Amino acid sequence: MTASLPPVLPDDRLASGIARLALHYRGRFSAETIQRLVIDSYERLAEHARVRTHLVVLAEHLATERLNALAHIEGAPGCGLPRVLFVCSHNAGRSQMAAALLAHRAGGHVVVSSAGTDPAAEVEPVVAQALIEAGVDLTDAFPKPLTDEVVQAADIVITMGCGDACPVLPGRRYLDWPVTDPEGAPIAVVRGIRDEIDAHITELLASLPST
Repeated sequence: MTASLPPVLPDDRLASGIARLALHYRGRFSAETIQRLVIDSYERLAEHARVRTHLVVLAEHLATERLNALAHIEGAPGCGLPRVLFVCSHNAGRSQMAAALLAHRAGGHVVVSSAGTDPAAEVEPVVAQALIEAGVDLTDAFPKPLTDEVVQAADIVITMGCGDACPVLPGRRYLDWPVTDPEGAPIAVVRGIRDEIDAHITELLASLPST
């Protein structure tokens, strides 16, 4: 029987990231699984990218998040921390703010993810500005597509205006935060949205089991 050829990489620079992840997850995931997730992450991000300069790096970051989620689903020994996923349409405003604020305030006691059902090309600059004013760094954030692994790994899924496109899986705690979309809003309005989300974060943290 003729061996099947490995898939062609959409960008040759992905090979080094695949090698790094294969080493990191050695004994947990096969090289084929890692390569498949990296290629898929790259192609999903490329669909919405205006500039492809950083796609290789972002694909590795997204693949890492997906592999960690997959390890959690498969019962890998882990930290046992609650996992919260924020979902909105574009993952450029509300869900990014919520994830950043929760990660900042939880101090490492919650695993936080965010994603969009139709991700934008970049995070809204005014959203980043409002978070910086609150002492929260959004430098490394980027809109991410919603993937099965991240949804399945979540204990709590918080939807923020994605309507019927929001994921629904049994066994998860679902919350819906009806927060105004900050897209195109002036900074004064976005600050108010930030503070509204932060109030929801306070309630959420109070409801989580102490660690």
